[in-house]
Amino acid sequence: METIISRNIIDSFVSKLTSCLEVDVAIVGAGPSGLICAYDLAKAGRKVAVFERKVSPGGGIWGGAMLFTDLVVQEQAVSILDEFEIDHSEMHDGIVTADSIEVASALIYRASHAGAKIFSGVTVEDVIFKENRVAGVVINWSPVLDEGLHVDPLVVQAKCVLDATGHDAQLTEQVAAKAGIRLETETGGVMGERPMWATEGERSTVENSAEVYAGLYVSGMAANGVYGAFRMGPIFGGMFLSGRKVAKLMLEALDN
Repeated sequence: METIISRNIIDSFVSKLTSCLEVDVAIVGAGPSGLICAYDLAKAGRKVAVFERKVSPGGGIWGGAMLFTDLVVQEQAVSILDEFEIDHSEMHDGIVTADSIEVASALIYRASHAGAKIFSGVTVEDVIFKENRVAGVVINWSPVLDEGLHVDPLVVQAKCVLDATGHDAQLTEQVAAKAGIRLETETGGVMGERPMWATEGERSTVENSAEVYAGLYVSGMAANGVYGAFRMGPIFGGMFLSGRKVAKLMLEALDN
Protein backbone atom coordinates (compact mmCIF):
# COMPACT_ATOMS: atom_id res chain seq x y z
CA MET A 1 0.00 0.00 0.00
CA GLU A 2 2.81 2.44 0.83
CA THR A 3 4.33 2.00 -2.62
CA ILE A 4 0.95 2.40 -4.30
CA ILE A 5 0.36 5.66 -2.43
CA SER A 6 3.75 7.06 -3.46
CA ARG A 7 3.39 5.90 -7.08
CA ASN A 8 0.01 7.57 -7.48
CA ILE A 9 1.26 10.88 -6.05
CA ILE A 10 4.36 10.86 -8.25
CA ASP A 11 2.51 9.82 -11.42
CA SER A 12 -0.24 12.40 -10.87
CA PHE A 13 2.12 15.31 -10.16
CA VAL A 14 4.52 14.48 -12.99
CA SER A 15 1.57 14.27 -15.38
CA LYS A 16 0.35 17.71 -14.25
CA LEU A 17 3.79 19.28 -14.56
CA THR A 18 4.45 17.69 -17.95
CA SER A 19 1.15 19.03 -19.25
CA CYS A 20 2.27 22.55 -18.31
CA LEU A 21 5.67 22.65 -20.01
CA GLU A 22 4.03 24.70 -22.78
CA VAL A 23 1.27 27.09 -21.77
CA ASP A 24 -0.49 30.17 -23.03
CA VAL A 25 0.28 32.12 -19.85
CA ALA A 26 2.72 31.60 -16.98
CA ILE A 27 1.75 33.58 -13.89
CA VAL A 28 4.47 34.26 -11.33
CA GLY A 29 2.90 34.77 -7.91
CA ALA A 30 -0.40 33.42 -6.59
CA GLY A 31 -1.59 36.57 -4.85
CA PRO A 32 -4.99 38.19 -5.51
CA SER A 33 -4.20 39.74 -8.89
CA GLY A 34 -2.46 36.59 -10.12
CA LEU A 35 -5.33 34.33 -9.03
CA ILE A 36 -8.01 36.55 -10.58
CA CYS A 37 -6.00 36.68 -13.81
CA ALA A 38 -5.59 32.89 -13.77
CA TYR A 39 -9.32 32.41 -13.22
CA ASP A 40 -10.34 34.70 -16.08
CA LEU A 41 -7.84 33.18 -18.50
CA ALA A 42 -8.68 29.58 -17.63
CA LYS A 43 -12.38 30.31 -17.79
CA ALA A 44 -11.79 31.65 -21.32
CA GLY A 45 -10.21 28.32 -22.28
CA ARG A 46 -6.56 29.34 -22.08
CA LYS A 47 -3.85 27.06 -20.68
CA VAL A 48 -2.51 28.67 -17.51
CA ALA A 49 0.16 27.70 -14.99
CA VAL A 50 0.67 29.64 -11.76
CA PHE A 51 3.98 29.40 -9.87
CA GLU A 52 4.04 30.37 -6.20
CA ARG A 53 7.32 30.36 -4.29
CA LYS A 54 5.62 29.73 -0.93
CA VAL A 55 3.82 26.53 0.06
CA SER A 56 0.52 28.35 0.43
CA PRO A 57 -0.98 30.31 -2.51
CA GLY A 58 -2.90 33.48 -1.67
CA GLY A 59 -0.14 36.05 -1.29
CA GLY A 60 -0.83 38.73 1.29
CA ILE A 61 -4.52 37.90 1.69
CA TRP A 62 -4.24 35.37 4.51
CA GLY A 63 -2.90 37.72 7.20
CA GLY A 64 -5.47 40.46 6.66
CA ALA A 65 -4.21 43.63 8.30
CA MET A 66 -1.63 43.03 11.06
CA LEU A 67 -3.12 39.54 11.55
CA PHE A 68 -6.67 40.91 11.88
CA THR A 69 -8.10 38.43 9.39
CA ASP A 70 -10.44 40.83 7.65
CA LEU A 71 -9.85 42.99 4.62
CA VAL A 72 -11.75 45.68 2.76
CA VAL A 73 -12.90 45.95 -0.83
CA GLN A 74 -14.19 49.13 -2.41
CA GLU A 75 -17.54 49.42 -4.15
CA GLN A 76 -16.14 49.10 -7.69
CA ALA A 77 -14.92 45.54 -7.02
CA VAL A 78 -17.73 44.16 -4.86
CA SER A 79 -19.20 42.47 -7.93
CA ILE A 80 -16.13 40.20 -7.97
CA LEU A 81 -16.85 39.13 -4.38
CA ASP A 82 -20.39 38.34 -5.49
CA GLU A 83 -19.15 36.45 -8.56
CA PHE A 84 -16.91 34.29 -6.33
CA GLU A 85 -19.73 33.87 -3.77
CA ILE A 86 -17.68 35.46 -0.99
CA ASP A 87 -19.65 36.76 1.99
CA HIS A 88 -19.14 40.43 2.83
CA SER A 89 -20.56 43.13 5.09
CA GLU A 90 -22.97 45.88 4.20
CA MET A 91 -21.49 48.86 2.41
CA HIS A 92 -20.09 51.64 4.63
CA ASP A 93 -18.26 54.69 3.24
CA GLY A 94 -17.97 52.99 -0.15
CA ILE A 95 -16.32 49.80 1.10
CA VAL A 96 -17.24 46.36 2.46
CA THR A 97 -15.29 43.99 4.70
CA ALA A 98 -14.72 40.30 4.05
CA ASP A 99 -12.96 37.47 5.87
CA SER A 100 -9.42 37.19 4.48
CA ILE A 101 -9.30 33.40 4.88
CA GLU A 102 -12.54 32.98 2.94
CA VAL A 103 -11.30 35.35 0.23
CA ALA A 104 -7.99 33.51 -0.21
CA SER A 105 -9.70 30.12 -0.22
CA ALA A 106 -12.32 31.21 -2.74
CA LEU A 107 -9.78 32.69 -5.17
CA ILE A 108 -7.60 29.58 -5.04
CA TYR A 109 -10.55 27.24 -5.48
CA ARG A 110 -12.13 29.20 -8.32
CA ALA A 111 -8.87 29.54 -10.25
CA SER A 112 -8.14 25.83 -9.84
CA HIS A 113 -11.70 24.79 -10.64
CA ALA A 114 -11.63 26.91 -13.82
CA GLY A 115 -8.64 24.89 -15.00
CA ALA A 116 -5.56 26.87 -13.95
CA LYS A 117 -2.74 24.70 -12.58
CA ILE A 118 -1.15 26.07 -9.42
CA PHE A 119 2.33 24.92 -8.41
CA SER A 120 3.36 25.89 -4.87
CA GLY A 121 6.87 25.77 -3.46
CA VAL A 122 8.18 26.67 -6.92
CA THR A 123 10.25 29.79 -7.60
CA VAL A 124 10.65 31.42 -10.99
CA GLU A 125 14.35 32.24 -10.99
CA ASP A 126 14.65 33.53 -14.55
CA VAL A 127 12.83 33.84 -17.87
CA ILE A 128 13.31 32.46 -21.36
CA PHE A 129 14.34 35.36 -23.58
CA LYS A 130 14.19 34.89 -27.35
CA GLU A 131 14.28 37.41 -30.19
CA ASN A 132 13.76 40.37 -27.85
CA ARG A 133 10.72 38.80 -26.23
CA VAL A 134 9.97 37.08 -22.92
CA ALA A 135 8.98 33.56 -23.99
CA GLY A 136 8.66 31.55 -20.79
CA VAL A 137 9.97 30.99 -17.28
CA VAL A 138 12.78 29.11 -15.58
CA ILE A 139 11.63 27.25 -12.46
CA ASN A 140 13.18 25.50 -9.51
CA TRP A 141 12.05 24.26 -6.10
CA SER A 142 12.02 27.11 -3.58
CA PRO A 143 13.95 25.13 -0.91
CA VAL A 144 16.71 24.43 -3.45
CA LEU A 145 17.22 28.15 -3.97
CA ASP A 146 16.75 29.01 -0.30
CA GLU A 147 19.53 26.57 0.62
CA GLY A 148 21.80 27.79 -2.19
CA LEU A 149 22.12 24.30 -3.66
CA HIS A 150 23.63 23.94 -7.12
CA VAL A 151 20.68 22.29 -8.86
CA ASP A 152 19.81 23.17 -12.42
CA PRO A 153 16.24 24.32 -13.15
CA LEU A 154 13.54 23.33 -15.62
CA VAL A 155 11.82 25.58 -18.16
CA VAL A 156 8.22 26.31 -19.13
CA GLN A 157 7.47 27.96 -22.45
CA ALA A 158 4.71 30.59 -22.44
CA LYS A 159 3.25 33.06 -24.90
CA CYS A 160 2.75 35.58 -22.09
CA VAL A 161 4.34 35.88 -18.64
CA LEU A 162 2.78 37.81 -15.75
CA ASP A 163 4.85 39.28 -12.93
CA ALA A 164 2.51 39.21 -9.95
CA THR A 165 5.33 38.90 -7.42
CA GLY A 166 4.25 41.84 -5.26
CA HIS A 167 5.91 44.96 -3.93
CA ASP A 168 9.45 44.44 -5.21
CA ALA A 169 8.47 43.32 -8.74
CA GLN A 170 11.37 40.88 -8.48
CA LEU A 171 10.87 39.17 -11.82
CA THR A 172 10.71 42.37 -13.88
CA GLU A 173 13.68 43.80 -12.00
CA GLN A 174 15.72 40.71 -12.82
CA VAL A 175 14.66 40.57 -16.46
CA ALA A 176 15.51 44.23 -17.04
CA ALA A 177 18.95 43.83 -15.45
CA LYS A 178 19.96 40.56 -17.09
CA ALA A 179 18.59 41.25 -20.58
CA GLY A 180 19.60 44.91 -20.62
CA ILE A 181 16.20 45.96 -21.92
CA ARG A 182 14.23 49.18 -21.63
CA LEU A 183 10.81 48.81 -20.01
CA GLU A 184 7.71 50.79 -20.90
CA THR A 185 8.22 53.12 -17.94
CA GLU A 186 9.25 56.75 -17.60
CA THR A 187 12.83 55.80 -16.76
CA GLY A 188 13.02 52.60 -18.79
CA GLY A 189 13.61 50.61 -15.60
CA VAL A 190 11.80 49.49 -12.46
CA MET A 191 11.00 52.75 -10.68
CA GLY A 192 10.27 51.35 -7.23
CA GLU A 193 7.25 51.47 -4.96
CA ARG A 194 6.40 54.72 -3.16
CA PRO A 195 4.93 55.05 0.39
CA MET A 196 1.30 54.35 1.22
CA TRP A 197 -1.54 56.40 -0.23
CA ALA A 198 -4.48 54.01 -0.31
CA THR A 199 -6.76 55.85 -2.73
CA GLU A 200 -4.06 56.64 -5.25
CA GLY A 201 -2.49 53.21 -4.87
CA GLU A 202 -5.80 51.52 -5.64
CA ARG A 203 -6.35 53.64 -8.72
CA SER A 204 -2.84 53.31 -10.09
CA THR A 205 -2.47 49.55 -9.63
CA VAL A 206 -5.23 49.09 -12.20
CA GLU A 207 -3.86 51.79 -14.50
CA ASN A 208 -0.34 50.33 -14.31
CA SER A 209 -1.39 46.74 -15.05
CA ALA A 210 0.02 46.41 -18.54
CA GLU A 211 2.52 44.81 -20.89
CA VAL A 212 5.78 46.33 -19.70
CA TYR A 213 7.92 44.57 -22.32
CA ALA A 214 7.13 42.20 -25.18
CA GLY A 215 5.57 39.12 -23.60
CA LEU A 216 5.98 40.41 -20.03
CA TYR A 217 3.03 41.85 -18.07
CA VAL A 218 2.73 43.24 -14.54
CA SER A 219 -0.20 43.33 -12.12
CA GLY A 220 -1.05 44.12 -8.52
CA MET A 221 1.65 45.63 -6.35
CA ALA A 222 4.28 44.57 -8.90
CA ALA A 223 2.65 46.99 -11.34
CA ASN A 224 2.94 49.86 -8.87
CA GLY A 225 6.51 48.83 -8.06
CA VAL A 226 7.48 48.88 -11.72
CA TYR A 227 5.82 52.22 -12.46
CA GLY A 228 6.82 54.00 -9.24
CA ALA A 229 3.34 54.32 -7.74
CA PHE A 230 2.03 54.25 -4.18
CA ARG A 231 1.20 51.19 -2.05
CA MET A 232 -2.33 50.77 -0.74
CA GLY A 233 -2.38 48.49 2.31
CA PRO A 234 -5.13 45.98 3.25
CA ILE A 235 -7.64 47.02 0.60
CA PHE A 236 -7.95 44.57 -2.26
CA GLY A 237 -10.39 45.83 -4.85
CA GLY A 238 -7.61 47.33 -6.96
CA MET A 239 -5.77 43.99 -6.88
CA PHE A 240 -8.87 42.17 -8.15
CA LEU A 241 -9.50 44.69 -10.91
CA SER A 242 -5.80 44.66 -11.83
CA GLY A 243 -5.88 40.89 -12.39
CA ARG A 244 -9.03 41.18 -14.44
CA LYS A 245 -7.60 43.98 -16.60
CA VAL A 246 -4.34 42.18 -17.35
CA ALA A 247 -6.21 38.97 -18.21
CA LYS A 248 -8.21 40.94 -20.77
CA LEU A 249 -5.01 42.39 -22.24
CA MET A 250 -3.47 38.93 -22.51
CA LEU A 251 -6.57 37.45 -24.14
CA GLU A 252 -6.51 40.21 -26.74
CA ALA A 253 -2.81 39.54 -27.40
CA LEU A 254 -3.34 35.78 -27.64
CA ASP A 255 -6.26 36.24 -30.01
CA ASN A 256 -4.06 38.37 -32.26
